[in-house]
Amino acid sequence: MDATVVLLVVLAALGLGGGSGYILRTVWIQKGVTSARQSASGILQEAEEQQKRLVLEAKEEALRLRSAAEEDLRSHRSELQGRQSELQNRESRVTNREEQLDKRADTLEDREGKLGGRERELGTREEELEELKSQEEKRLEVVAGLTMTEAKDLLIERAENEVRHELARRYRDAEQRMKEESDEQARKVITLAIHRFAADVVSENTTTIVSLPSDDMKGRIIGREGRNIRAIEAATGVDVIIDDTPEAVTVSCFDPIRREVAKVALAALVQDGRIHPARIEEVVKRSEEEVQQTIWKEGERAVFEAGVLGLNPELIRLIGRLKYRYSYGENILRHSIEVASFAGLMAGEIGANVEVAKAGGLLHDIGKALTHEVQGPHAEIGGDVARKYGISHEIERAIMEHHDEEKGSVEAFLVAAADAISSARPGARRDTVENYVKRLEALEEVANSFSGVDKSFAIQAGREVRIMVSPESIDDVGSAVLAQDIVKKIEETLAYPGQIKVTVIRETRSVEYAR
Repeated sequence: MDATVVLLVVLAALGLGGGSGYILRTVWIQKGVTSARQSASGILQEAEEQQKRLVLEAKEEALRLRSAAEEDLRSHRSELQGRQSELQNRESRVTNREEQLDKRADTLEDREGKLGGRERELGTREEELEELKSQEEKRLEVVAGLTMTEAKDLLIERAENEVRHELARRYRDAEQRMKEESDEQARKVITLAIHRFAADVVSENTTTIVSLPSDDMKGRIIGREGRNIRAIEAATGVDVIIDDTPEAVTVSCFDPIRREVAKVALAALVQDGRIHPARIEEVVKRSEEEVQQTIWKEGERAVFEAGVLGLNPELIRLIGRLKYRYSYGENILRHSIEVASFAGLMAGEIGANVEVAKAGGLLHDIGKALTHEVQGPHAEIGGDVARKYGISHEIERAIMEHHDEEKGSVEAFLVAAADAISSARPGARRDTVENYVKRLEALEEVANSFSGVDKSFAIQAGREVRIMVSPESIDDVGSAVLAQDIVKKIEETLAYPGQIKVTVIRETRSVEYAR
């Protein structure tokens, strides 16, 4: 009974549980269906909205693409229109060129026709000229009394005479050159010792030019109210000349040492830029020391070059002072070195005392370093200087007797001979201005004596004459003949050393003005 009750209770419980579960499952299923329906409805609505949005975007893109396509179409149309207009222009230009070429072709045909006619006309004229030429030749033969062959022979004979004259002149020149070379070779053999020495030629000047960086420096050299230039002239004892010469001032003084001091001082002041009286005194003092050092170095160099040793330092300093002394345009220091070399070489040739000859030659003009300080002939002053500084009696005699007509020693005679040779060699001393001017005037007079000469100029110290002729009266052939005639007259009428070059210039100028 109890078990049946329990079973019934269990069955009732199971039935109640199943029914309640079914009911709950049914309710849950309905809720799920309702939720699914709602979700499906939302998805469907969202899909419809997205569909509408996509449709709108597609329409907008289609409109954009359509507008872009229309724009491209319009641009292509305009480009095509531009190309069509350009092609039309090109076609028109090509057409114009074709027309121009056709016109040119017609013009060329006309010109060819005219040229053909001119060629025929020229051929006719050439024939006429040949006929006239033959007639004129016959007339000339009748007038001259010569045939063409005889005239040619006459011209050839004249040309042969001219060539013969030219050959004779050249032969004479060659003979003269050979004679001069022979004389030169003889002089070389006789004066071998003389020609083993070569010295530079230095010309005397009483003024020195000092270069300036600019013309503004002239005002600084003058200074306020001229105080700087007065200080320079007072400190150096020279005249400073400031004129219109661009970028240069002139230092004038007959004392070459003072002039050199002034030159060095001015160069230093210009380079430094500080120019005032105190600075000028300082620079002049330093320049004097530099010039004295230069004098000492030149003296040492001269002693070494001449090969004379054992001299007193003061004597060497006096020798250096000769660098700034000149005689007839010849530098005395170079002259003394040259005389020492000549005298020594000649003494060696004849067996005399070489050392005495060289020392006497180097010191023979030492008195000229003191001629403005001591009265008397330079030879006697030189002898006194030699005794003062312990020079031997033989050298003293060579110094004192190099201008004496009755020379007592062989070395003195050699020094005198070397002195004369050095002074007389070509280029050592300058010709006088009067003779130089006369020689140039004579050359120009010879050139101007011929007709057709417009102007003549003697240049190169009389070694060349340049002649300007009138082109209307003398042609090119006449210029050559004129040059030969002038050469002949110069050779016949003038005395001159060496040779003279004659240049005839014929110049034609055409001048027009554009207005």
